[in-house]
Amino acid sequence: MKIVLLSGGSGKRLWPLSNDTRSKQFLKVLRNEQGEMESMVQRVWRQLEKAGLADDTLVAVGAKQTEIIRNQLPDSVVTIVEPTRRDTFPAIALTAAYLYSIESTPLDEVVAVLPVDPYVEQSFFEKVKELETVVRSSEADLALIGVQPTYPSAKYGYIVPHAGSADSDTYRSVRKFVEKPSEEAAEGLIAEGALWNCGVFAFKLDTVIRLLIDKGLPIHYEEMVKQYDRLPAISFDYEVVEKVESVAVTPYDGYWKDLGTWNTLTEEMNIDKIGRGLVSPDSVNTHVVNELDMLVTVIGLSDVVVAASPDGILVADKARSPKLKDMLKDIEQRPMYEEKRWGTSRVMDFRKLDNDRELLTRTVRVNKGHCTSYHFHLNRDEYWTVASGEGTFVMNNVISKIHAGDVLHIPAGTPHSVLAESDMEWVEVQMGSRVSAEDVIRLYHEWADIEKHCGITG
Repeated sequence: MKIVLLSGGSGKRLWPLSNDTRSKQFLKVLRNEQGEMESMVQRVWRQLEKAGLADDTLVAVGAKQTEIIRNQLPDSVVTIVEPTRRDTFPAIALTAAYLYSIESTPLDEVVAVLPVDPYVEQSFFEKVKELETVVRSSEADLALIGVQPTYPSAKYGYIVPHAGSADSDTYRSVRKFVEKPSEEAAEGLIAEGALWNCGVFAFKLDTVIRLLIDKGLPIHYEEMVKQYDRLPAISFDYEVVEKVESVAVTPYDGYWKDLGTWNTLTEEMNIDKIGRGLVSPDSVNTHVVNELDMLVTVIGLSDVVVAASPDGILVADKARSPKLKDMLKDIEQRPMYEEKRWGTSRVMDFRKLDNDRELLTRTVRVNKGHCTSYHFHLNRDEYWTVASGEGTFVMNNVISKIHAGDVLHIPAGTPHSVLAESDMEWVEVQMGSRVSAEDVIRLYHEWADIEKHCGITG
């Protein structure tokens, strides 16, 4: 069985820590068994490894998130990169095309799809393993995992099985789906034996490949990438799950939670302060998550979350925090903090100058042994002041050593890269007609390729 982790999504629900490049699943706000901080995607990957499923797992990720995935997960992880953000159906279709045409996966192979943000016990992944048996024994088009509800929630969708005895000891056939009912309606659904829809499902690869053929969409990966914009921006639930002829569901009676908002996330953090913060003793059930250097102090406020990052500051009643996404729906801003495969960058200041030029100042950290891509910018010059560390710097195919105290000027159109020989930090000033994350042409990503291109010998 193949596993596909869906790791797309925008960064609105856990703003200001999350943004378009660092969505909620990448925030390191959970503690593992060793007391170390980890992200949702790192937690799920650790659980997959423990269940023996990691070697057969692929990660579908948005183009803006490839750097952070490479930073947080092992280099061996296979990533399927969406050229643009479309929704879950296009992401799964792209992954199916990759399995079929690149990995030559048999059409009879079972593929299970999981989101990366649920908070579950290890036993959940034993239930995931059962999906292959359910797909084959039920002969259904799709098999889902349904979570046994613990209360009549209006936040989740429900899977309603057919009444009567179970089809087997492990699964039931599905009668209908109900999307986020009222609490009163949810009570009635639970009485009928309804289960929470946790967004985990499985199918034979043939099911999606035949669907793509029927829709006139490509089934070869390279062509799918070229035609990705043609795919409807629609969820897999609406496009497939609710339209196929037969669906089976296997129940999971264990701990499961969707960590989609600040109120649900803080319930599982096991720590009330991350970063610099002071909370008065009369502030009950209050959390501070601070990524800034300044001190955050909370006095006499209970049941609130205070989150601060270079992207902004949030002070919210936890119960009302799910409204955050709606409040931010018309707000567009560039990510001020990004986690890359090689380190991190943090924007300190951005402004438009009187002469129609833009100015951005940021701090950059490159971890020891890592390198930035060999790239150039079309519309901006860069000025670096190296604050700490040392490394090998290449500009226009010319190699040099740089260390703390050096000041570098990199004109627009000039290819450059740096390999950190120790942890490096510098302050970077970008100036030009357009200072944008899209203003970059990448030539090579790996240092070995950069050395080969520039004629560098060890």
